[in-house]
Amino acid sequence: MGRVLVVASALARACHPLPAVAVTAITTGLAAGTGRPVAAVLTVAVAVLAGQLSVGWLNDLVDAPRDARVGRAGKPVAAGELDPSLVRGGVVVAAVAALVLSLPSGVPATAAHAAALVSAWAYDLGVKATVVSVLPYAVSFGLLPVFVSLGLPGAPLPPGWLVAAAVCLGGAAHFVNALPDLADDAATGVRGLPHRMGPRASQLLAAALVLAASALLVFGPSGAASPVGLAAVPLAAGILAVGLLRSRRPRSRAAFRAVLLVAVVDVALLVGTGVPTG
Repeated sequence: MGRVLVVASALARACHPLPAVAVTAITTGLAAGTGRPVAAVLTVAVAVLAGQLSVGWLNDLVDAPRDARVGRAGKPVAAGELDPSLVRGGVVVAAVAALVLSLPSGVPATAAHAAALVSAWAYDLGVKATVVSVLPYAVSFGLLPVFVSLGLPGAPLPPGWLVAAAVCLGGAAHFVNALPDLADDAATGVRGLPHRMGPRASQLLAAALVLAASALLVFGPSGAASPVGLAAVPLAAGILAVGLLRSRRPRSRAAFRAVLLVAVVDVALLVGTGVPTG
């Protein structure tokens, strides 16, 4: 039993738990905002969580040689805490589970979720080291509201402002997630867009993207913005400012956490008003 718990703990740490939980919570909030039955919302949540597990495990598996070379802490595969074959099996099982659990939402929704996962896997498998490294984040985040909306009766598409907001959030998440590891990545041959732009420009672009997402979510829906919605924009700016300031410390991920927190605030607004379709 002790060994099982040790392996389970290592698997949990290898899946990139904070992003996995955050993306699952965001998508679950979107699904809840559509008025689905509780069982359907839970099915969406588990499908997305399974997909995020596959993405996180694949990332640690592919990056293990580089992580070991620079002595990156908190990486169970690189540290030898997990058998790579076990992680490979986990990637496959989680990926299959994500797609199977998407099927109750319908074929169009399953296709959208599959496309989001293929985009995320492509990032893990090499796109992260190219000038277009931001694209998988933008595509995968942008497809989340599409997945949720297509699961409704009639498979309607979400409005453009909602997809644009998700794309902006995905782009911002990519930049702030890369910032703490720029030096280690450069030492191991990874030169994505944030590495080419540099830390200062990447921080400023992340700030612009996340604020644009908040503005789209507040002012995109038809009708006058609510007082709560109007308050969300300065709140988002404040959270981001604190995260960017704290991210100046070596290897800090405060900015990444700030972007995820702003995303959760934005989704809370959507849950309160419902998720419209185009």
